[in-house]
Amino acid sequence: MNKTKQIEFHVGKPNIPNKAKLLSNFSEVLESEWLSNNGPKVLELENQIQERLRVKHCICVCNATIGIQLTIKALELSGEIIVPSFTFVATAHAIHWLGLKPIFCDINLKDHLIDPKHIESLITPNTSAIMAVSLWGQPCNYNEIQKIADNHNINVIYDSAHSFGCKHQDTYLGNFGDAEVFSFHATKVFSCMEGGAITTNCDEIAEKLRLIRNFGFQGPDNSVLVGINAKMNEISAAYGLVSLCDLDRIINKNKVNFHLYCDLFAKFREIEFLNFSKNHQTNYQYVVAKVIPEIRDSLVNFYHQRGIWVRKYFHPGCHKMKAYRDQISVYPELGNTSIVSSEIILFPTGLQVTEDDIKRFADILNEFLFSSI
Repeated sequence: MNKTKQIEFHVGKPNIPNKAKLLSNFSEVLESEWLSNNGPKVLELENQIQERLRVKHCICVCNATIGIQLTIKALELSGEIIVPSFTFVATAHAIHWLGLKPIFCDINLKDHLIDPKHIESLITPNTSAIMAVSLWGQPCNYNEIQKIADNHNINVIYDSAHSFGCKHQDTYLGNFGDAEVFSFHATKVFSCMEGGAITTNCDEIAEKLRLIRNFGFQGPDNSVLVGINAKMNEISAAYGLVSLCDLDRIINKNKVNFHLYCDLFAKFREIEFLNFSKNHQTNYQYVVAKVIPEIRDSLVNFYHQRGIWVRKYFHPGCHKMKAYRDQISVYPELGNTSIVSSEIILFPTGLQVTEDDIKRFADILNEFLFSSI
């Protein structure tokens, strides 16, 4: 067996936008000597995001995990929040860190999104909100989730970390529920190096969020509520403004890559790529493949040995991770989560990947299958 090679490709490699524009923006920030505290670059970025998503309010923050926590605080939630187990663990951590309890929900097999039918069965008098995840840039079942929330008088938050630039029919994600939270981490299709944003169409929620992210200050030396430091800095915003100009190019490259994967891997019956609904618009940030569970882990190792860092998102599901497994008195039966987490592989995409690279990835799968005969 070959020794593990240095990583050549990996899921989530940053798509660096125009470097000359980046350096120019960074220089402007340094010359202004305004590095934080809701500076002009942050305000400009918020305005541009509001215009792009056609949403009333955008509140930029230092990262999406803190963004979820600010939203929980602004909505004054307590008790339990229903959340899918099949998500990045930060979704659950953000809830738990505030002393609330994440209640893990199952997903649909077809699209890996939270199952509204299971949500209904998990609601108790302690439930204060549903936190759905628009996984892989896919819109959730907004009508059904909102109907459940309205029937039980609870809030809805969307963890839309994957979904910047995506649409549900003709409406951009960012306009659903009480609020949505986006990640602008370095790995995302739209990046600020590190950062995030909360979007909402509610004036009252937006006002509270802006106070909370800056220690609750309403003017100098006047803290009107208990807040924290969750502000985005000017360098991150300056990066984001350039990244926003490059977003359509990156999404188009992702789309080309996705269709190449589907075409070049079509001859393999052992693998099937997650298709996106034609009724919606995705950013193609993730190339998600389902493989036979019996070969999944061996195939992942085979790629890793060749410097292709494919990933097993989100294995094994939050409810099975030690951080939560030891705290759960009654172990939830999340059958679909277990199935999906045992068969998923994510492939590299973005500006790092060429057509020849994807052909090579297909050749490696062919080599693996031949060696397994």
